Amino acid sequence: MTAGLKTIIYPVKDLAAAKALFSALLGVEPYADEPYYVGFKDAGQDVGLDPNGHARGMTGPVPYWHVDDIRATLAALMEAGAETLQDVQDVGGGKLIAFVKDADGNLVGITQDPQA
Repeated sequence: MTAGLKTIIYPVKDLAAAKALFSALLGVEPYADEPYYVGFKDAGQDVGLDPNGHARGMTGPVPYWHVDDIRATLAALMEAGAETLQDVQDVGGGKLIAFVKDADGNLVGITQDPQA
């Protein structure tokens, strides 16, 4: 079961330029501003900029589905024919992410919020 699409991550080569562009587009300053990730929140969406995304196989923006059980969801995606590009990883504070590629080459991300 998912809670829907709430996050999209863009792979970027020039983090400063991308940060300026998204600050102008969204009209807000980032809530996270680190050399490895810049994150914005706007209209219930989380928009992230990942300067290491291209190196990890991201070919464009990756939408992330918010799920209750990331490991079970990843296993179901693999069973359905997806290829793992990033296995489950804790990105801080217990937030887990992973992403796969489907048979058409589309990237699908999944994320699980920290357990309460």
